[in-house]
Amino acid sequence: MRLGELQRKDIVSMVDGRRLGRIVDVDIDNEGKIIHLVVEQRRLFRFFSSNNETNITFAHIHKIGEDVILVNI
Repeated sequence: MRLGELQRKDIVSMVDGRRLGRIVDVDIDNEGKIIHLVVEQRRLFRFFSSNNETNITFAHIHKIGEDVILVNI
């Protein structure tokens, strides 16, 4: 699966069912391995908050579906 395909999917929390946002970037180590996905949070008043990104590791991903990525956060 390519990053572009992942970026089109909504990230949804299995804990409370809310949409967390979409993948906007990835952090990669010196060996080229993905450390975590950077998700831009969905907030109505995002401009009031200085931190609008969440980092998600592959350990948090429960399932990658056709339209959403379920995470256990």
